[in-house]
Amino acid sequence: MKEQFKLNIADKDLVVEINDLAEQAAGSCMARYGDTVVLATAVMSKLPREGVDFFPLTVEYEERFYAAGKILGSRFIRRESRPSDEAIITARAIDRAIRPRFPETFRNEVQVVVTCLSWDGENDPDIVGILAASVALGISNIPWTSPIAPLRIGQLNEKFIVNPTYEERKGGKLDMVLVGLQENNQALINMIEMEGEEVQENTVMEACELAKPHLKNLIDFQNEIIKKTGRTKEAVAEPAIDRELEKEFKDFLGDRLEKALFQVKKADRENALQNLENNLAYFIEGKFPGLGKTKYIKDFFEKEINRLVHENALRSGRRADGRKLDEIREIKTEAGILPRTHGSGLFIRGETKALAILTLGTPSDVRLMEGMEIRGKKRFMHHYNFPPYSSGEVKPMRGPGRREIGHGMLAEKALLPLVPSFEDFPYTMRIVTEILSSNGSTSMASVSAASLALMDAGVPIKAPAAGISLGLMSDKNGNYKILTDIQGPEDHYGDMDLKVAGTKTGITAIQLDVKIAGINEEIFKKVLESAKKARFQILDKIEKTLPKPRPELSPWAPRIFTLQIKPEKIREIIGPGGKVINEIIEKCEVSIDIEDTGRVFVTAEKEEAAKKAIEWINNITREVVVGEIFQGKVKRILNFGAFVEILPGQEGMVHISQLADRRVEKVEDIVNIGDIVPVKVIAIDDQGRINLSIKEVRNESRQ
Repeated sequence: MKEQFKLNIADKDLVVEINDLAEQAAGSCMARYGDTVVLATAVMSKLPREGVDFFPLTVEYEERFYAAGKILGSRFIRRESRPSDEAIITARAIDRAIRPRFPETFRNEVQVVVTCLSWDGENDPDIVGILAASVALGISNIPWTSPIAPLRIGQLNEKFIVNPTYEERKGGKLDMVLVGLQENNQALINMIEMEGEEVQENTVMEACELAKPHLKNLIDFQNEIIKKTGRTKEAVAEPAIDRELEKEFKDFLGDRLEKALFQVKKADRENALQNLENNLAYFIEGKFPGLGKTKYIKDFFEKEINRLVHENALRSGRRADGRKLDEIREIKTEAGILPRTHGSGLFIRGETKALAILTLGTPSDVRLMEGMEIRGKKRFMHHYNFPPYSSGEVKPMRGPGRREIGHGMLAEKALLPLVPSFEDFPYTMRIVTEILSSNGSTSMASVSAASLALMDAGVPIKAPAAGISLGLMSDKNGNYKILTDIQGPEDHYGDMDLKVAGTKTGITAIQLDVKIAGINEEIFKKVLESAKKARFQILDKIEKTLPKPRPELSPWAPRIFTLQIKPEKIREIIGPGGKVINEIIEKCEVSIDIEDTGRVFVTAEKEEAAKKAIEWINNITREVVVGEIFQGKVKRILNFGAFVEILPGQEGMVHISQLADRRVEKVEDIVNIGDIVPVKVIAIDDQGRINLSIKEVRNESRQ
């Protein structure tokens, strides 16, 4: 079996092929855009997973080096190992886009694997991967509601571009991945991942408007494929409802659940809810012994909390901690709280506390990246840590998981447009944000804390950035309320999590996830307006603590000095086998980086050390002029003369006839190795060889 379907998007053919290559998967397809090709497969377990109160979905995005025609990886392995950060971000994007389309009570394990088989260097596999995953699920027997449509919108020279190439994205002001769907004849957005150069809210809305017809075409295209090749969906067994037992639950709980839920402090709320759930279990066990109702109790408890959170927000604008719908929790900020780090910032929003620490490094401290899509150097990094104590839990402490990598990358995208260029600030920058306490939107707290750390270190960023997370409570009748600065229950039970980061000039990053089908254009516009208002409030707090970057770098930060030499002089600084440069590094206690253009970076902890190294380099690269006199050191002696070092790394020859104003039989009669002698430059030949004279210096001194 082999069927091909084509759709033209942005003057390129999107080709989806349904074949039986992965015939044992529940659904599979190959999708091609340009010469970028991905294979997507979806598989479902035969039985529901027992004892879980969540949908067990796993999504894997596999980069293959052969897709780019490369043999990469360690010399001792030469194969793919753990996924790159970029692959993990792509896998998370696919997961976030498809997850809301599964039935709420579905508990069978589902695994979606997207593998990049060919990469053309122009078209990003992430868009093709999301679409291929949608098709694979759509044609399978796996319960899945309807197809989703991914699109990338860029902006270059004030013009929007649909599915821009990597080159077009480099110089663009906006890079947005948008996933949409059609439901009840209405266009909805269900996932966004965006980074931008301080773009305006109306620009984001214009990009969404441009995407609409393309998204509809992609949905219609997939519906055609599903209609022709799709299998019948498996039925999802709805859990049986015991009305008598539910009445006992409700009678026992009364208004106690609402009282336990609506408390200001997270710890008080969690303790009260846990105690109430335990008491309910004891009560039911006493009334219905041995019926094994524990899971049923938990499911009912969760359903009731969800109902209460939604109803209170929609009917009376009431939130769990008593805030108004658009109210931000109390904010506190500090800078420079750690004595020996290069920069530090503490951002507190309610019970969410983020501590960011910045380290400045040399140009050679960059991260070297070698993957299927990306090969190069990275000089700005943001890493996010979420230790178990931050949520009051005991867990194994391993390496960063997908969540940590995703949150760290989101904050990095938000800050990257604001950091100075390498030409203006030739440092490598690494920020680590430690989440000390978590109660909602730690990734956006990271943006604010990192901004403080950058300014505390004296990094000349364009402006500080801040981030805010907004939520949504809605019902089936179309009623909704937008919540600013969501926490705990609002994040877990709410219908949306929209994170927006930026400056007072504009937006630098957006991330949207939903638990419902999606949000319409009206809601999206309103949440962007609410996010802007909240962002400005947070930035006002940051600016009161530190209005601008400190004028000087931390005394503990390294100092980098830049000088320009002629490219042909690079080999003289390096010397044979690196002898000269290593000697400078060792004796001056500095780090030296040299570009092919002849730009030299000298990094030292002490300014005096850097100046000593710079003087050394200047002497090596200095152009010697005929007539100059030096005090040189005799380095070598031959039968016809002596070689004298006049500058570090630069030697000239004193011919035996230029040693004295009389006939010299043996060079050692006048000089020996190690002697310091005055010499004059008398000639420089076409090959740059320097001829020196001791005789002329002495004759001149007699006159």
